[in-house]
Amino acid sequence: MESETLSLLIWLAPLLLLAGAVAGVLAGLLGVGGGIVIVPALYHIFSYLEIEPDIRMHLAVGTSLATIIPTSLRSVRAHHARGSFDQALFTAWVPGIVIGVLIGTWLANRAGFDVLTLVFATVALIVSLYMAIGNINWKLSNGLPANPGNSIIASFVGAISAMMGIGGGTLSVPILNLFGIPIHRSVGTAAGFGLVIAIPATLGLIIGGWNNPLLPAFSFGYVNWLGFILIVPATQLTVPIGVKLAHSLSQKNLRRAFALFLGVTSIRMFADIISLSS
Repeated sequence: MESETLSLLIWLAPLLLLAGAVAGVLAGLLGVGGGIVIVPALYHIFSYLEIEPDIRMHLAVGTSLATIIPTSLRSVRAHHARGSFDQALFTAWVPGIVIGVLIGTWLANRAGFDVLTLVFATVALIVSLYMAIGNINWKLSNGLPANPGNSIIASFVGAISAMMGIGGGTLSVPILNLFGIPIHRSVGTAAGFGLVIAIPATLGLIIGGWNNPLLPAFSFGYVNWLGFILIVPATQLTVPIGVKLAHSLSQKNLRRAFALFLGVTSIRMFADIISLSS
């Protein structure tokens, strides 16, 4: 059984490498850690491998979070070199994000397939619509709220991102824009949020899925290390491309890029919920 699974994964290696390459570009371009591409890609690959639906989304989320760790590290270094990483903002949000990640990871380990997928699809659709039709000049204020409001927002970003298997930029970038933070600074700082989210969430999903009898070969809890090995090199090679694009594209084009990728992802996830429920 393990040899058959390995053969099939090797056959699918080009797809995993392609997903990693696209995720790397997105990590540098949008500060999203690539999870917004990796989660649905892994989900469909695991579906093809006929991995049990009960753990399919958990495995996609856990593996995605693991790949975000090295990708975000490379991305934040590149943005820092270009002066778009806001250290003060990062420091202010880290405690709230960590608390949110712990809550989100706890919920993810206990949620079923439909809940995790619905969370992913719904949040992706909301953010996609905002980025597609929202006005870049929309603002709630010209600065982030004082605590506890600021910490609550950071905790929300951490919790939902951990449940979705993403790096935090999907939520933090539009939220920061609404509070008057320029998009390039939001993107650069969001790359750092991805690292803070991915490390504890990955460990939590490894522990939560440990010894699950439904897990496929080459898995440590809800992290499939073979998928990790195939995806990470591609993301590492393409992150600088995304960073370069982030500093050459206009704010309008960056918003359109967000809307496109999030919209496609949301539609795919809703389709999966309907097909498996019918």
